[in-house]
Amino acid sequence: MDIGFIGLGNMGFPMARRLIEAGHKLVVFDMRQEVVDKLVARGATAATSPKDVADQVETVMASLPSLQASLEVATGANGVIEGKRAKRFIDLSTVGSAMAAKIHGLLAKRDIVQIDCPVSGGVGGAEKGTLAVMVSGPKAEFELLKPALDVIGKVFFIGEQPGAAQTMKLANNFLSATAIVATSEAVVMGVKAGLDPAVMIDVINAGSGMNTASRDKFPRSVLPRTFDFGFATGLMVKDVRLALEEMKQLGLSMEVADAVGRLWETVISAEGAESDFTAAIKPIERKAGVVVGAKRL
Repeated sequence: MDIGFIGLGNMGFPMARRLIEAGHKLVVFDMRQEVVDKLVARGATAATSPKDVADQVETVMASLPSLQASLEVATGANGVIEGKRAKRFIDLSTVGSAMAAKIHGLLAKRDIVQIDCPVSGGVGGAEKGTLAVMVSGPKAEFELLKPALDVIGKVFFIGEQPGAAQTMKLANNFLSATAIVATSEAVVMGVKAGLDPAVMIDVINAGSGMNTASRDKFPRSVLPRTFDFGFATGLMVKDVRLALEEMKQLGLSMEVADAVGRLWETVISAEGAESDFTAAIKPIERKAGVVVGAKRL
C-alpha cells in the first residue's frame, strides 16, 4: 500500500519504520528534516507539507502530539484536506472524541474519510509492533486498512461512530495514569515505614496488586531513578484532562478520576510537561520525605 505518514516523533517514527520494513511505500513529512532523512534512507519519499503528502497518496496516517496539531494537519491551510488524492485520514493521535468528530465532519465535506485510530503501548510497543490499535470508522475502510495496521500492533475495531476509538483510548489511559500514581503512593507508604521498595514491587507483582506501573514502569524507570520510560508528563496530563472532560460531558460523577486528575496537575506543576511521566512519584516522595529506589542489602 502507498501510505503517507505525518509526524515522526517518538511514536510516529518507529511506526513508520515498521511500515517501510513490511514493504509499504511511504511518503513522509515532519517539521524536523533529520527524522525525515532517516526514513528516506530506508526508502521513504520526503514531502514538503501535509498537502503534499495528500497530493501523492490516497491513505494518510498521522501521529501528532496535540489536538490543535491534528486539526491543523488534517483541515488547516496546506493540510490534508487540500490534497488532490487523499481519500482517508487515519489519526493515530489521542485527541478525544469531540475533536475526532469535528475533524470527521470537516473532512467529510471534501469526501475524505476520517479513521479514528489511537494507539496504546508506548515507545516500546511502537518499536516492537505490539501496540493496541483502536479503530473507529466505516467497517469497509477498516477492512482495507487492517493489513497495514497489523504491522504496528494488535488491531481492535471499536465501532463506526466517529470518536468511539478515542473514548476507548481515554478509558485505557485513565487506568494507566491511575496505576502510576496509585502505585507511587503505595510504595512511598512502604518506604516511609521502612520497607525495601524493590521487595515491595516483587511482592506486588506476585500478588493481587500487580498493574502496568508495578510490572513495567517501576522496575525499568522508577527504582533505578532513570525516569526515562518514554512518555511525557504533558501528554499524560493531556489524556487525563480529555478523559475528565468526556466523563463530565456524559454526565458522570467520577470521584477516583477527579482525584487522579488533581494528582497529575500537581505532577505537571512540579516536574514540568517535558518530564517523563514516571516522575509522578517525585512530588509524592517530597511530601513524605523519602526517596524510592533503595537497592536490596
